[in-house]
Amino acid sequence: MARIAGVTLPNNKRVVIGLTYIFGVGDTIAKKTLKQVGVSEDIRVKDLTEEQVGLIRDLLEKTHRLEGDLRRDVLSNIKRMKDIACYRGLRHMKKLPVRGQRTKTNSRTVRGNVRRTMGSGRRALTKT
Repeated sequence: MARIAGVTLPNNKRVVIGLTYIFGVGDTIAKKTLKQVGVSEDIRVKDLTEEQVGLIRDLLEKTHRLEGDLRRDVLSNIKRMKDIACYRGLRHMKKLPVRGQRTKTNSRTVRGNVRRTMGSGRRALTKT
């Protein structure tokens, strides 16, 4: 059972895929790290030795911001944008899409605009 940056990697996955479970490590960083350490990408996580896990852990933690630190940075960046009230900060405050997506047809449920289908336009006859 390999633990890197506070995350337990799944045992039955390949190492390249397992490393992407760490917040801040994607496919490219995982491949570069394994190449620098000299570990094959095809090895399963359960087949790694403690020495290999230690090398991967040391390299990742020294060269990249991971997990808690990275999450804190992202949240502080969003908070800064809200504080200075820039356009992106305003979009975050209103819980709208930030990166230019359209809002007329998409992101309706986020905005609370769930449209219901109309009936025939006539009210149902009530029995009296």
